[in-house]
Amino acid sequence: MNNDGPIGIFDSGVGGTSIWKEINSLMPFEDTIYLADSKNAPYGHKTQDEIIALSIKNTEKLISLGSKIIVVACNTATTNAIEILRSSYQIPFIGIEPAIKPAALQTKTGYIGILATKGTLRSSLFSKTSGFYAKNKHIVEIIGEGLVSLIENGKINSKEMSELLNFYLEPMLKYNVDYLVLGCSHYPYLIPQIKKILPEKVIIIDSGEAVARQTKLVLMQNKLLAENITPTLLFYSNFNTATLKEMMKSYKDLVQISYLDF
Repeated sequence: MNNDGPIGIFDSGVGGTSIWKEINSLMPFEDTIYLADSKNAPYGHKTQDEIIALSIKNTEKLISLGSKIIVVACNTATTNAIEILRSSYQIPFIGIEPAIKPAALQTKTGYIGILATKGTLRSSLFSKTSGFYAKNKHIVEIIGEGLVSLIENGKINSKEMSELLNFYLEPMLKYNVDYLVLGCSHYPYLIPQIKKILPEKVIIIDSGEAVARQTKLVLMQNKLLAENITPTLLFYSNFNTATLKEMMKSYKDLVQISYLDF
């Protein structure tokens, strides 16, 4: 590893671009490589063994492309596979998991909502984290079945999305949650719609900014920070690149997006 290598990022599709945007905002001079494993999205339905195998595949591709650090920009992959990845490879890993801790520390009603995939909510890491930080709180867990697939297919503002969000957020209203934790890196793209459904007092938390800060900290600790005047920003999808291009349209003059079979 050397500081000339890129920051490698992978997700089960386009959702992790929400994490990439935070990383790029904090470290705009770093080269990055993003892998959108849209062919295998969503990870939330898969077994832990399948999630681990996919995470290893993505990791080895990013290492082969010269990455100096790997950001697992997927809650399901982090909560199910990051311990295996860290024990198997020398490269530093940054994970993302639902931000239960700040919600548990700050809630006034004692009720916290979490919208996540089945794979994240059933993981031992999520159980351990929520059990430690929120043992005296009430967690309203909702599996966002179908949300990732709609986002992957470019249907963020569709009627189907609106109907699903209203259905999934109804329990949040019933239990008077004052914090909603987004437990999937795809979900920040739904925040404008979520805000229209939930009361203004409900604070929505996602982990993107925290992941970016931790990535920079680990790079500094390992003396791997780079300052490229013109960074190379590569994005690869192993499926249709159309949704990825739509997600990144405000960066279209800066990034390179292409198909890659991985």
